[in-house]
Amino acid sequence: MTAPPRPWALLAELTHGCPLHCPYCSNPLELVRRSRELSTGEWADVMRQAGELGVVQTHLSGGEPLLRRDLEAITAAAESAGIYTQLVTSGVGLSAARLSGLAAAGLRSVQLSVQHADPAASDRIAGRRSFAAKERAAALVRDAGLPLGLNVVLHRDNLDAIDAVIDLGVAWGADRIELANTQFYGWALRNRTTLLPTRDQLSRAREVVERRREQLVGRTDLVWVVPDYFDGVAKPCMGGWGAISLTVAPDGTVLPCPAAAALPELEAPNVRDHPLDWIWDHSSAFNRYRGTDWMSEPCRSCSRRETDFGGCRCQAFALTGDASRTDPACGLSPDHALVRALTDNAHEGDGGYVYRKPGPDSHAGSRS
Repeated sequence: MTAPPRPWALLAELTHGCPLHCPYCSNPLELVRRSRELSTGEWADVMRQAGELGVVQTHLSGGEPLLRRDLEAITAAAESAGIYTQLVTSGVGLSAARLSGLAAAGLRSVQLSVQHADPAASDRIAGRRSFAAKERAAALVRDAGLPLGLNVVLHRDNLDAIDAVIDLGVAWGADRIELANTQFYGWALRNRTTLLPTRDQLSRAREVVERRREQLVGRTDLVWVVPDYFDGVAKPCMGGWGAISLTVAPDGTVLPCPAAAALPELEAPNVRDHPLDWIWDHSSAFNRYRGTDWMSEPCRSCSRRETDFGGCRCQAFALTGDASRTDPACGLSPDHALVRALTDNAHEGDGGYVYRKPGPDSHAGSRS
């Protein structure tokens, strides 16, 4: 068998603890408890191994990575391994002193989550007051001279405000605004009927993004992450299953993508049991859906099989219960009617959120 390509990206989920309760969160419904998280030394070793494997960029994420008191040490370990670090944060808990320490440790950029341009709407979606903290965090990042990106997960409750969201990003000094239509995994899948937008909403939002891109060219980069439920074209899973990136969960579980924790037969390996290079090259979890040999029809004979790789395995499982089936988001899938039924009835959601809520031992707001 041909050796797989080396990964270049790592999503380091340092903790599932988070001060926010966003109903679109892609974290699994069963959150990792604090007592099971990797230690500082274990994360430092993960960064060393990742650098040796070929990783050049990592997102320090969660949950909320600022809840880790050792975030500076983990950042420094990544820097020592030659890995570019981006902090993915809600902004809650970020202070000038904390940001200075992270920058000194080697932090290169910050991606700040934004729920809405209206403070009250933002706080409602996040499940707590947080808009003011985000505004302060954006100012701190800008004053520190670090690149600032905004990540806005789009859904029924904020798509109509996309013009105002872009205005907000420009006012806050964002270099890049990622407008990411909700991908339905984890808590987002639980809230799908409430979050799913209408086709008219998406059409209007696309028009706004195209218009604003022309206005902001050379100033702010606008990235539109397509809503594959609506387009009839499946997206490649993280650039292909086990092709360019890996995710390390808070407890050391290693996954081909963040949502793969939901696949019950995956037998995901752990860095506490195996080194990263063995996991990447030899584990059954990473080899299971690599390439095209695993495919059945219509993917096996499809001209797009080397482009979309059959779509998302986690989405196939979420919609059909079988991760090996063609992603139903694809218009050629025999299960595409499942997606059409959802999008055709998107207006029927009840408008109520099931907020992401941690268990009693998962330190949602603070660390002792």
